[in-house]
Amino acid sequence: PSWGNMLEGAQQYLNSAPWLAIIPGAAITIAVTSFNFIGDGLRDALDVRDDRV
Repeated sequence: PSWGNMLEGAQQYLNSAPWLAIIPGAAITIAVTSFNFIGDGLRDALDVRDDRV
C-alpha cells in the first residue's frame, strides 16, 4: 500500500496507536526533504549561470 493509504487507514486508530500514522508521515517527510535537497544540489552543480567563484 502507498503511504497516503496507510495514513488514511490509521486515522481511526490515532488515539490508541499513534505510531500507525507517525511512521508513514515521517517517511513522507523524509522522502520529500531528500528530493528537495537532491534537487537543490543538482541545480547548484549544473547551473551554468552561477556567478559564484
